[in-house]
Amino acid sequence: MKVALLAHEQFPDRAKTAVGVLRYADYDVAAVLDRDSAGSRVTDHVPDVQDAPVVASMSDVDEDVDALIIGIAPIGGGFEESWRPDVRAALERGCDVYAGLHYFLAKDDEFADLAAEHGCELWDVRKPPEDLGVADGVADSVDATVVTTVGTDCSVGKMTATRELYEDARDAGMDAAFVATGQTGILIEGAGIPVDRVVSDFTAGAVERMVLDAGADHDYVFVEGQASIVHPAYSGVTTSIVHGSMPDYLVLCHEHGRDTVHGYDQEIPPVASFPERYEDFAEPVSDTEFAGGMLNTRSVDDDADAREAVADFADAIDAPADDPVRFGTESVLEVIR
Repeated sequence: MKVALLAHEQFPDRAKTAVGVLRYADYDVAAVLDRDSAGSRVTDHVPDVQDAPVVASMSDVDEDVDALIIGIAPIGGGFEESWRPDVRAALERGCDVYAGLHYFLAKDDEFADLAAEHGCELWDVRKPPEDLGVADGVADSVDATVVTTVGTDCSVGKMTATRELYEDARDAGMDAAFVATGQTGILIEGAGIPVDRVVSDFTAGAVERMVLDAGADHDYVFVEGQASIVHPAYSGVTTSIVHGSMPDYLVLCHEHGRDTVHGYDQEIPPVASFPERYEDFAEPVSDTEFAGGMLNTRSVDDDADAREAVADFADAIDAPADDPVRFGTESVLEVIR
C-alpha cells in the first residue's frame, strides 16, 4: 500500500507516528507533508528509515496513493483545522484517511460526506472495541514471558523500544508477539486497542485481553507501554497497562537529557528511582523484575558520547541498557531470553 504522511510543522521531532510508520510499517511512503520542511527529504532529518520527499501539501504529492495518514497527534489528540485542506484533497482523490486522534474523522460531516461520495475509508485508529470489560486479573496465567515497557515520561521511545525488542527477538528465532496499545503501534501492526481511549474501568481489561490472546500463541509477548507513573495527566493509562499485563519483566525507557515532563513545568524524578517505583507499583499484582533499560539518545550526535550516555543510564538503574535504534537491544534481550 502506498501512503502519504501528514506531519505539518512537527517533522520529525514531534511526529512520532509518522516516524514510526517510516521505520516499521509495511507501507510504501510516497511523501511526507510538512510545510516547514518542504523541499527536503526524509533522510535529511531521520537516518535509517525509508526515504521520501517532504512536500508542502497533498496537492504536491505527484504519485497515486492509497491513503493519507495523519502522522502527528497534539496533546489532547485534537484536529488542527489547518490540516483540513489536505484531508479534503486526499478524499477527493479517492484516498482513505487514517488518523490516530481523539477527534474522530468519521464524525466530521464534511469528511464523512466526502468519504461516502468517493468510496473512501475513514479509519479512526483510536476508536476502541465496544465489547470491553473489567480485568479478571489472569494475565499471569499465560505460559508466555510477558515484557512491558514503561517510561520516565511520555514520548521517550516506548513504542520504538518495544518494537525493536520484538523484531530483534523474532530475528533471534524467538516466538514473539507485539501488543499495540497506542495509535502508532496499531497503525504499524494493523491491530491493537488504543488504551488511552478506553473507559478507565475497562483499560486493564483491554490490555489483559490482548496479552491472553497473544500469549496463547507465542512464547514471548512484548507490550507497548504508555506515559509514565509520574505523569500528571497520563499516569492512569500507565497503571492500567502494568496491572493489566501483569508482566514478568519491565523495561524502563528514557530520553537522554529529558529533565522535565513534556508539556508541563514539572521535574522528572531521578532516573535511578524508577526501577524501585515501578517494581513496588507492580508488586501487588505481579512479581515482576527489571530486565533493563532503553535510552533514546537522539539528541547526542557522536556515537561514542551516546555509548557513554547509555553506560551512565545502565549504572543509574543498575541493569543492562541499550539504545535500541542506535546500538540494538541485545543486552536487555539476553536477560529476557
